[in-house]
Amino acid sequence: MNAFMQSINSYFPRRRHLAGLVIVLIGSLFCLWLNSSLNIWTNGRIVGLSSLTLAILIGMILGNTLYTNVVERLNDGVCFAKGQILRLAIMFYGFKLTLTQVASVGLPAVMSDALVLTSTFLLTYWIGTKLLKVDKQTTILIGSGASICGAAAVIAADPIVKAEAHKVTIAVATVVVFGTIAMVLYPFLYHLGWLQPWLSAQDYGVYTGSTIHEVAQVVVAGNTVSPEVGDTAVVTKMIRVMMLAPFLLVLSFALTKGNSENGETASFMSRIKEVKVPWFAFVFILIVLLHTWVPMTESFERSMVLFDDILLTMAMFALGLTTHISAIKQAGVKPLILGAIMFVWLIAGGGLINVGISFL
Repeated sequence: MNAFMQSINSYFPRRRHLAGLVIVLIGSLFCLWLNSSLNIWTNGRIVGLSSLTLAILIGMILGNTLYTNVVERLNDGVCFAKGQILRLAIMFYGFKLTLTQVASVGLPAVMSDALVLTSTFLLTYWIGTKLLKVDKQTTILIGSGASICGAAAVIAADPIVKAEAHKVTIAVATVVVFGTIAMVLYPFLYHLGWLQPWLSAQDYGVYTGSTIHEVAQVVVAGNTVSPEVGDTAVVTKMIRVMMLAPFLLVLSFALTKGNSENGETASFMSRIKEVKVPWFAFVFILIVLLHTWVPMTESFERSMVLFDDILLTMAMFALGLTTHISAIKQAGVKPLILGAIMFVWLIAGGGLINVGISFL
């Protein structure tokens, strides 16, 4: 009970956190405003750009310039945003999902998501660690982002992986770069007629939702064909998001030590006891269930979604502030090569998976 209460208390900021949290909050609100304004100023021509992308980019610029002069005063609050605020953001993400949405697209979408997620993550891990020799933490983060839900999955996996800030940033960069390319490429291929022999409009929506990185990118790629296809794509994507909680539990188990202190192979039960249960992910599932079964007003739902957007943007802005360009340079081009390979896999391999399921 004491450990539980300490965990709860850790989500309440102390006085030493306030200065950093105020700066992070101001930065996140600016990024949300800028993202909305850019869409208005360009009549929607800048599509798929999210406040999360702007937050990490602007955060990195400030983190490598002005922030270095005030890091001692603000660091506690910034780290609080990267940790506790991040976990809260994952929990409240549940207000964007319902089980009703899952039922609306049926079993094929669930199967596509599960197969794409599993194959993408395992292939990323094997290519990254065995062929490209990318460090394990970066590989896992890139695999999480590519296989589930982009930047949100990367930052959700980070508390379990416990990677340095620049590794998280590199993983997010692969999501931004290749997810943006996919957002433009998928509708282009569809309108050229290259996908119609294999996938119906509905199947294309499932394909888009099960293989493109970010939710915002899925929205664009699906609605470019039609609003109905867009709805199918987004719901399929949201099912992938719901798979985040079990994925994090399996990941935590996989990262526990397989050997005991005396060098003998640890038993299954002893490894289970070592698992760092990502309880915030299960609160996320609980909120999904509540959102499905408990009547909520539309204004309350909008408020919760906006609140979650602010929390996610705060976490990304804090991440940008603590990311150093020098550390990214040291990582080299291999992580980007890994992201590019998985981008090709999601298009080709994910396409084959979806075609196969459509024929069942």
